[in-house]
Amino acid sequence: MRIGIGLPNTVLDVPGRLVLDWARRAEKRGFSSLATIDRIAYPSYDSLTVLTAAAAATDRIGLLTNILLGPAYNPVQLAKVTASLDQLSGGRLTLGLGVGSRADDYQVAGRSFEDRGRRFDADLELLHQAWRGEPVAGSPFPVGPPATRGRIPLLIGGQPDLAAPRAARWAAGFTIGGAPPEMAGGAIEGFRKAYAEAGGTGQPRSVALSYFSLGEEHTAESLHNLRTYYG
Repeated sequence: MRIGIGLPNTVLDVPGRLVLDWARRAEKRGFSSLATIDRIAYPSYDSLTVLTAAAAATDRIGLLTNILLGPAYNPVQLAKVTASLDQLSGGRLTLGLGVGSRADDYQVAGRSFEDRGRRFDADLELLHQAWRGEPVAGSPFPVGPPATRGRIPLLIGGQPDLAAPRAARWAAGFTIGGAPPEMAGGAIEGFRKAYAEAGGTGQPRSVALSYFSLGEEHTAESLHNLRTYYG
């Protein structure tokens, strides 16, 4: 088991320097990765910007979006930015992607909400072409540097029966966010079954996200952050 730690990119009123200090300390303390969660219609730090800064401030620790709202972004720009981050970090990036359930994130990004699942599948095709260094979307040149391994490792978030076929198609893993152990265990078991039925091979990586608040003096602030973010 590998234990990562979330960067406080969505915690309200966090100064930018604290995010970088957090990244350095997490690497020093032996965590496996630094993770972000993603919203657009919220005063959070942009996930890929934060991870790029964290990559520059560290040497070894993994970098993970858990998750990024894939279809809320222009896929060509997403391919370019993620390939750039992968190269700049020396191949430390794992991209957790999902479609999300909040219409406001799509509205403010100028992206359609109702067809986000269908667009997600098309975006995944484009991303992998771009990461291989192939031209996409009519460009005469590749739109970014090739990924260090020819692709960027993926985790797919969402309902297990919907995530599994995508994970099987792209040899990806599965991530479930904000769930207690019993719920996470059941979701992972359901995903593995659906993954095998979809033709997936091997043992897919599974990731679970949990929230902790340390110290009773921080309880009120922690609840305020969670209820604001998820409200």
